[in-house]
Amino acid sequence: MSAASNRSRSAPMPDWIKNWLMIAPLLLLLVGFLVYPVGKLLSLSFVDAEGFSLAAYRQLFASDLYLRVLWITLKISLITTLLSVALAYPVAYLISTASPRMKGRLIFLVLLSFWTSFLVRAFAWVVILGRNGVVNQFLLSIGVIDRPANLIYSLGAVLVGMVHAMLPLAVMTMLAVMENIDRNLPRAASTLGARPGAAFWTIYFPLSMPGVAAAAIMVFVTAIGFFIVPALLGSRFETMITQLIIDQVQQTLNWGLAGAISVLLLVVVLIVFILYDRVFGFASLTGESPAGTTNRDTAARRAGAKILTMVGDASDGLIGLFPGSGKSTDAGKTPWPLTVFVWTILVLISVPAFLMVPISFSQAGLNWPPSGFTTEWYAQMWNTPVWTQALWRSLTVALGTGILSMLIGVPAAFLLARANIRGKAALLAFVLSPIVAPRIIIAVGLFYVFAELNLVGTSLGLIIGHTVVCVPYVVMTMVAVLRNYDTRLDLAAQSLGASPAKSLYYVTFPILAAGMFSAFLFAFATSFDELTIALFSSGGLSATLPKQFWDEVTLQVSPVIAAVSTCLLVFISVLIFTADRMRQRSLAR
Repeated sequence: MSAASNRSRSAPMPDWIKNWLMIAPLLLLLVGFLVYPVGKLLSLSFVDAEGFSLAAYRQLFASDLYLRVLWITLKISLITTLLSVALAYPVAYLISTASPRMKGRLIFLVLLSFWTSFLVRAFAWVVILGRNGVVNQFLLSIGVIDRPANLIYSLGAVLVGMVHAMLPLAVMTMLAVMENIDRNLPRAASTLGARPGAAFWTIYFPLSMPGVAAAAIMVFVTAIGFFIVPALLGSRFETMITQLIIDQVQQTLNWGLAGAISVLLLVVVLIVFILYDRVFGFASLTGESPAGTTNRDTAARRAGAKILTMVGDASDGLIGLFPGSGKSTDAGKTPWPLTVFVWTILVLISVPAFLMVPISFSQAGLNWPPSGFTTEWYAQMWNTPVWTQALWRSLTVALGTGILSMLIGVPAAFLLARANIRGKAALLAFVLSPIVAPRIIIAVGLFYVFAELNLVGTSLGLIIGHTVVCVPYVVMTMVAVLRNYDTRLDLAAQSLGASPAKSLYYVTFPILAAGMFSAFLFAFATSFDELTIALFSSGGLSATLPKQFWDEVTLQVSPVIAAVSTCLLVFISVLIFTADRMRQRSLAR
């Protein structure tokens, strides 16, 4: 009896129980604070005080206003996606082929723009394109114009701000795929007589397509639910559909119409994602190669190959026009036109945020050029309770979100990366669903549910809401990290007598420390900059820093905003520097 009892106590836990324990917290979080809130919001479009009703949809389609705004939203999102991906591709390519030291510098510039607040970058363009802004003052000084031009509140201004906001996202998404492409393949093509252009377009470019597709879908979904840049830089002709949802909730409390507009927006997004999944698969969002591809020589593949061959020939002809640019990266030297182009892009995406620094010390306020020197705006910021309270609120919420996202997301990432379970593709799609659903729909749904739970205006409510939108990024980051981890190290530790828990603690986690810290910083920075959920759920007297920033920008434009922007820029720079030091220390081990 005693021996049987000992064997039962030492029996390993069944795999299905371990798998369930690893994924259950994430599933419960998404069901309780994503599926239910979004379902509740969408159901309001079918229900009124008398029960089932389609009145909201009749109101939605009674006027062409909402369809016109939807078309404007799709047009701006598509143009933003095309421009962002086209400009980001050379940047990601150069970073992936650069030396380790140069790669660190390039990634630092991209991450600095990527993690700098959307609000800071959008407001910077208000200063740059304004009547007394940088561009107008420069054109006046060289005599091109004799009066300030109307550069702001136009489609062009919106597209500039949108592309500037989305380009770092496109770079980082494509870079995850490009770094895993075998460099020997284009080099082998070159040894067989292929010129650099032909080798790139017929070998490298098709292998990078999963990254291009993932970047396009990420940028498009983010852009279609974006409202910061259109609200600050656009006119009524550039109104996005997200702004209509906000107006229906905050101004008219028309939950039914807000739900109907959300259904319309969600249907469009789901159609796009279904098409993406059919072609590339959701797994490519984590940097994997497209699932379900075949080797069948279809007419489309043959046509695509011919087009790429022609593009390669044209590229080689163009490369020949630039002396000294014919050497490919694989030969050891990057073509100088590519280097010039990439550095130009990186400077352009970095300059707007840095322009806030001299303005924050200028006695001329937000006018350009700066004049005089003062610390008055910093004194006002630190002596104003609403700013300091908003700062500590954001730090507290971001720290709580980062910790909770790691506790929930890391076990799920281990399961998705290592376990061979049935329905993994569907499970991954569900985990990534907070990215699929536009942020505004999640925010409004959470606001409705939080009001029922008395969580509006609480730090707990904000942490839960932010975790919902941050945990997919933790999972994606950790899955990508685990894919490059050699599991034989764990097996070696266990063969020497270490238990699975000890091998995890003493071997796996120390090796993955840099990747885990990056995932934490990703969640922390995303939460710290999150505005949409805070716009509804933070409460009037307990705003986060982005919410307070938004109120200041939309209600009263003050030079204090430049001081806040500078502090945020310094804070983000410290975060990136810390993450890079952690990465270098991990590589040195």
